[in-house]
Amino acid sequence: MAGTSKRNWLRAKGSPSESRVTFLELFFDLVFVFSISQLSHALAAHYTPLGALEACLMTFAVWWVWIFTAWVTNWLDPDKMPVRGMLVVLMLLGLVLSASIPAAFGDKGLLFAGAYVLMQVGRSLFAAYAVKSDASKYQNFVRISSWLIFSGVFWIAGGLLEHDARMIAWLIAIAIEYAGPASGFAVPGLGKSTTLDWDVSGAHMAERCALFVIICLGEAVLVSGRTFSEMPFSTLTAVVFGTGFVGTVAMWWLYFRFGHERAAHRIEHDEKPGGLARQAFTYAHIPILAGIIVHAVAVEFMFSHPHESGNLGVLASVLGGSGLFLAGNLWFKGATSGRLPLSHLAGLVLLILLAFIAPFIELYLAGILATLVLIIVAAWEYKSLAGGAVGHTVH
Repeated sequence: MAGTSKRNWLRAKGSPSESRVTFLELFFDLVFVFSISQLSHALAAHYTPLGALEACLMTFAVWWVWIFTAWVTNWLDPDKMPVRGMLVVLMLLGLVLSASIPAAFGDKGLLFAGAYVLMQVGRSLFAAYAVKSDASKYQNFVRISSWLIFSGVFWIAGGLLEHDARMIAWLIAIAIEYAGPASGFAVPGLGKSTTLDWDVSGAHMAERCALFVIICLGEAVLVSGRTFSEMPFSTLTAVVFGTGFVGTVAMWWLYFRFGHERAAHRIEHDEKPGGLARQAFTYAHIPILAGIIVHAVAVEFMFSHPHESGNLGVLASVLGGSGLFLAGNLWFKGATSGRLPLSHLAGLVLLILLAFIAPFIELYLAGILATLVLIIVAAWEYKSLAGGAVGHTVH
């Protein structure tokens, strides 16, 4: 009877609810609205090479805890009370994690690390218990838990150390965790997982990641609107506001007009959905997320220093946001279609060429040109795919 109870925590295969995103999952995502806001503010406030590295590491951590939870709720049913309780606890810990971000390399390092480790290890152990009646899934989650416990030692140790040592310990921890899926979570005595072990619902995974992208784009809109509302109105602030908004809309179009739809269809009909999900969603979405965050920071800089020129660091945010986003979509769309979109490759080339002239023009003009590149890529892709033209993709 106990085994039956545990199996009842799983989503019913073949039912309409198998790929449905529940309201609780959407509620859970609200915590990550706060996380993305904290990350963009932390990067803008400490915009130095070290500050960028810190923000990068925390972005990797935030994404990892979210995507691992998305994988778990791909199998476990959030409408079942034990799973619902797990998600609510994760929300509380996620709120602590998010609140700790600004001082994660200061006096809240142990709080950040503790919340992160509790979320990762606790969720994975819960999942292992929930799927104990399914030997294959149970072994998978035991392997995952082993990797997360091992990396957790470095997270906690880093929280107890001073800044430089903390950075090294946390870089080791994040490297361990990101190597896990790529290595099949190999554990001595337990072997490793294969892509055939991960029978995911592709439609659910695609929608979950799409909703996370919406969260990130929403933060970019909020940053632009909030900054605009706090500044005296002028033609220049209106131009910067419009540039930031159009850039965000172009990002939305590039991801959702063709990328998300094709990915959802492809993964639903793929013979090895687990392998495709690992590449297209677990890994390829990282530069997409990073690009949107950097874009939001760039808009803040365009508001505060519109006439500045020659500042390579600030220019890196303006061009880097668009570049990271295009690179992520190139990877994502290449993984889900088997072909690399020429429009995105051309966009990256245009941004590289723009980097040579950007130091000699004012910051807001560089922002306009970077946004124009996104519009060109979106228009090219639309004309190629919606118009049925050939030659949009390359093997």
